[in-house]
Amino acid sequence: MSSTPSPTASPTAVIGRVPVRDVRPAVEYGRRPAKAVTGETFQVTATVFREGHDAVAADVVLTDPEGRPGPWTPMRELAPGSDRWGAEVTPGAPGRWTYHVEAWSDPVATWRHTAGIKVPAGIDAGLVLEEGADLHTRAAAAAPEGPERATLLDAVRVMEDDALPVMTRLAAALTPEVAAVLARHPLRELVTSSDPLPLQVERERALYGAWYEFFPRSEGTPEQPHGTFTTAARRLPAIAAMGFDVVYLPPVHPIGATFRKGPNNTLTAGPDDVGVPWAIGSPEGGHDAIHPALGTLDDFDAFVARARELGMEIALDFALQCSPDHPWVHKHPEWFHHRPDGTIAYAENPPKKYQDIYPIAFDADLDGLVEETVRVLRHWMDHGVRIFRVDNPHTKPVVFWERVIGEINAADPDVIFLAEAFTRPAMMHTLAQIGFQQSYTYFTWRTTKEELTEYLTELSGEAASYMRPNFFPNTPDILHAYLQHGGRPAFEVRAVLAATLAPSWGIYSGYELCENTPLRQGGEEYLDSEKYQLKPRDWAAAEREGRSIAPLVTRLNDIRRRHPALHRLRNLRFHPTDNDAVIAYSKRSGEDTVVVVANLDPHHTQEATVSLDLPQLGLERHESVPVRDELTGETYHWGSANYVRLEPGRSPAHVLHVQRPSTSPQIGGPPAP
Repeated sequence: MSSTPSPTASPTAVIGRVPVRDVRPAVEYGRRPAKAVTGETFQVTATVFREGHDAVAADVVLTDPEGRPGPWTPMRELAPGSDRWGAEVTPGAPGRWTYHVEAWSDPVATWRHTAGIKVPAGIDAGLVLEEGADLHTRAAAAAPEGPERATLLDAVRVMEDDALPVMTRLAAALTPEVAAVLARHPLRELVTSSDPLPLQVERERALYGAWYEFFPRSEGTPEQPHGTFTTAARRLPAIAAMGFDVVYLPPVHPIGATFRKGPNNTLTAGPDDVGVPWAIGSPEGGHDAIHPALGTLDDFDAFVARARELGMEIALDFALQCSPDHPWVHKHPEWFHHRPDGTIAYAENPPKKYQDIYPIAFDADLDGLVEETVRVLRHWMDHGVRIFRVDNPHTKPVVFWERVIGEINAADPDVIFLAEAFTRPAMMHTLAQIGFQQSYTYFTWRTTKEELTEYLTELSGEAASYMRPNFFPNTPDILHAYLQHGGRPAFEVRAVLAATLAPSWGIYSGYELCENTPLRQGGEEYLDSEKYQLKPRDWAAAEREGRSIAPLVTRLNDIRRRHPALHRLRNLRFHPTDNDAVIAYSKRSGEDTVVVVANLDPHHTQEATVSLDLPQLGLERHESVPVRDELTGETYHWGSANYVRLEPGRSPAHVLHVQRPSTSPQIGGPPAP
């Protein structure tokens, strides 16, 4: 006896009458929000089709946090016959938005195609025009009263006038004016909507900004070598003058004495050794306290206020770990892993050992740790901190960060968290998806044209819907071999790349001076690292002697501010060069287009032909336009093929602003050979 399906059985998902499939971006299939910042334009795509040959059309609909649908954005088929449709949308104010795709059968477009074949051929011309008049009458009924409705009805009257030649009647429906009205008020049949997808819109600093990291304790005086917030504030005007938006401070909390590290990570510290700021906690307090040598909480407030006066924000390091002297060690022993002998295991990241740091164990009291972490973060938020650079988040449970960031951002959506997670891709991407607004990346280790092109294509592609990179060429932990052996030219070109490839970039203090002496060959630690000791620098002498690349850094940040194209990530496009030591790429936003060409070889002059994809720049394929080098002020004339010669130490790169005809300056500069 055969069995038959139950008549009450239902499919797991209902396909729409006009199928709308694979809407993107969709983070974790829509379970988590895609990300954008206010005013950022991004593309929504979907596969849209229907049975037979009738025409279809589609729109993207953004809905704001109050539930109000925004203007429909018409989609277009991205490649003929692909059924893949796309449109660029731009959300407004921060908050939790949604977006969905609406598709429909387009009877007017179907009629236009049919009429364009049948009427000239004299096939059922009268009937076809009658059908067209009926469709346009229906479209007019849905259009607002006034000129637009009148435009459609005028066309209907001509189509219905059988005293006129059929081609005259058809032409009345095909005018640009009629097409424009129908584009604004299409006649939609069989409307089908995709499920709404979440979109988290945040403030622009979540995507764009220039960061400067420095240790306040190194900004002392000859009389008082250990700097304070008061003495460190004297450095702020110079940082602001270089064009930085964010001043990032390593931990400013009390430092433990137990197993304190000495210079160059030695295990024995002298009485005057200051220790590692990431070994947080002493009898003076923990994560909510100020190191006494830096000053008081009032001094910190004054430092934050001074930065704000100069147009900068403070980012504070949040390192969820403890010195053996931290109050939590005794107050909350369940927050640490105890070995069989009762001792607590110190942190390790082989081959690195951190004898002065205890890691946190989360599973015994996750709720308590979430509560305390939120309390500590809110403490610093109350003192003007709205950005936190989170140390090693990949060594803590992902669910912990999801809860902490979710709770903070639910009440304070302007607070930004940067994940310092130099780890495996799966963890880096997941941290971004669950809430971190920015991420450190592998940029530091990507130095060749192939590596940069492949990695940046990934970051600016689908990953850009949730992961925002912040490019640091160096950190207190990382002095890459490229900088060690490339000298000043290496520092210059890496600054150009970081500042123009990513909307957010940053440097660690001393980068301007091209500090590049490693602790040992083959390693990435600095000799006399500032992590373990004070490192006073004579900034004025470096500038007088021409040892500083601060003028280049200043110029780069000025260029970034003046060019909206450099505020974005998803608009990055690479262009071919015939020399693997030379890389070329562009960014375009509206009428603003920037092309960057850089010599990746810090030791030798390189020549190349750059082949520009002019349509990507909004230009015709055979067009030739003036381009102004924003680094030098020189102007050249560029087209599809362009010769460049870049000499380390003199011209590490071109940062070219494409001049539109209405704003083109006087042409100049050396001709191409």
